[in-house]
Amino acid sequence: MEYICNDCPRRCNAVRGETGNGWCRMGAEPVLARAALHFDEEPVISGTSGSGAVFFSGCALGCRFCQNYDISHNGTGKRITVQRLREIYAELIRQGAHNINLVSPTHFSHAVLESLEGGLPVPVVWNTGGYECVETIRRFVGKVDIYMPDLKYVSSDLSRRWSMAPDYFEHASRAIKEMLRQTGPVKLDEEGLMLSGVLIRHLILPGCAEDSMRVLDYIAEDLPGAWVSLMAQYLPFGEAVDIPGMDRQITQEEYDRVFEHMMELGLNDGFVQELSSSDEKYIPSFDMTGV
Repeated sequence: MEYICNDCPRRCNAVRGETGNGWCRMGAEPVLARAALHFDEEPVISGTSGSGAVFFSGCALGCRFCQNYDISHNGTGKRITVQRLREIYAELIRQGAHNINLVSPTHFSHAVLESLEGGLPVPVVWNTGGYECVETIRRFVGKVDIYMPDLKYVSSDLSRRWSMAPDYFEHASRAIKEMLRQTGPVKLDEEGLMLSGVLIRHLILPGCAEDSMRVLDYIAEDLPGAWVSLMAQYLPFGEAVDIPGMDRQITQEEYDRVFEHMMELGLNDGFVQELSSSDEKYIPSFDMTGV
């Protein structure tokens, strides 16, 4: 397989074959770092048996604080075929996975689209940083049931500084609207597991409470029907350990300001992490398990 890739907002026009010369530095075939049952997602995703999480290496973003830095920036992982990717889905489903959870799949859209031909017997989750092209998301109509994007920033200054993407909000806001158009409001099964819909994650960053409140304002005003997961698990990883201001956890005051604003907006559908949730236990071992 070889193609010219413009699947993410970087629009690299990159040649993707055995290798790749685009932002993500990946070739055409998917590279995976882990595929296993995952129990640390939101309850509507993990349930009791776990989410079938497939972690792709590389990323369309460049978050300097990424907790998966080794795979998102350094590309640690194993290259596999589309056929093997299908087999991994089947193996996870046999293990009892409630869903197939595609973690950072955007830059492998071609391969993932092919892997989903014919559909799966469980919901498919598109778990992403939110930096998407609407045109790419539209290709997955009828193939993805649950969209779980981040909405990291409104401020272009913050998104440039911390994720190398000054146009982040422009693209993420449009993409999430398309996701919501496809799925409609959240639907749960009789056991409380998510069948379809959009669950937006927002991670509170140190020193960025004002922007977090702007993110919540936008969700409340422009994304009716989406659920929200407010996350407090920030820990400095990657470059962030050496960046003043980003080399610390969020404070109780920062957390309280954002949480109280969320409650004032009436964003009651979703989940809120306690500040004490900052723990490395949420970071899986990227040791090629299941690949």
